Amino acid sequence: MLTIDITKGLQGSAGKMNLRVNLEIKEHSFVALSGSSGSGKSTLLRILAGLDEARGNISLEKVSWLNDKKSLVPQERDIGFVFQDYALFDNMSVEQNLLYVNKDKALASHLLSLTHLDELRDRNPRTLSGGQKQRVSLCRAMMNRPKLLLMDEPLSALDPQMRTKLQADILKLHKEFGTTSIMVSHDPSEIYRLADRVLVLEQGKIIKDGSAKEIFLNTQGSQKFSLQGELLDIIKADIIYIAIVSIGQQIVEIVLDESEAKNLKIGQSVQVNTKAFAPSLSPLSLVK
Repeated sequence: MLTIDITKGLQGSAGKMNLRVNLEIKEHSFVALSGSSGSGKSTLLRILAGLDEARGNISLEKVSWLNDKKSLVPQERDIGFVFQDYALFDNMSVEQNLLYVNKDKALASHLLSLTHLDELRDRNPRTLSGGQKQRVSLCRAMMNRPKLLLMDEPLSALDPQMRTKLQADILKLHKEFGTTSIMVSHDPSEIYRLADRVLVLEQGKIIKDGSAKEIFLNTQGSQKFSLQGELLDIIKADIIYIAIVSIGQQIVEIVLDESEAKNLKIGQSVQVNTKAFAPSLSPLSLVK
């Protein structure tokens, strides 16, 4: 069991705030941290890793990492950390990057085999693609067989196809090594594929705690789906209006009548609902 009860003052997106987290995370679970930028997600990871200070208590399997008397340094915490920017050593080969953490060549070979990097073991990281670099970073994080794996938006810089491939690698390693994994992500599809628990942070506090389906499935009555996006433009065409909306990696067109168009402003967040294959659009701030 990972037990967290911490407080830290932060300068958030809306000014000063307190990061206040009190929760327990079951062993071997996969937890996703979601929420707007500046809500405290990455800071929480850094506190767990021992990279940022905080007041309170952190313990893993009854071993105290943080209390009012001590704070273990990162090297003394049983963690692996995967960063967004890879953080690889360019003066070392792929295999040497792994062996720098732990001289276990058998484990390094096993990890490279699991992630299909066998043939790249002697390559320099500078010659690799973004997806290959992130797989090396993931393998390196597993070299000490950590009990807690922390990932800070590790796939956000990759294209959708590569993200899907690496999600499979992350899940494979999570299950084989039996780690407890915590990942920051803004991608609902990614969270749905990987996490069995989702924590949504807002202004330093956990405002939602549940499964991905409970957090992100947002339908009402007989609606078939409900998605959030940004209104890019409204075009008048004869007696109708066409809204151009960005949803994730796609741009869609939605037909509006005049009354709907008058309630919308370009640039605002909107919610797209469909019912019986007839999409409707409403300002996100008006959706309850």
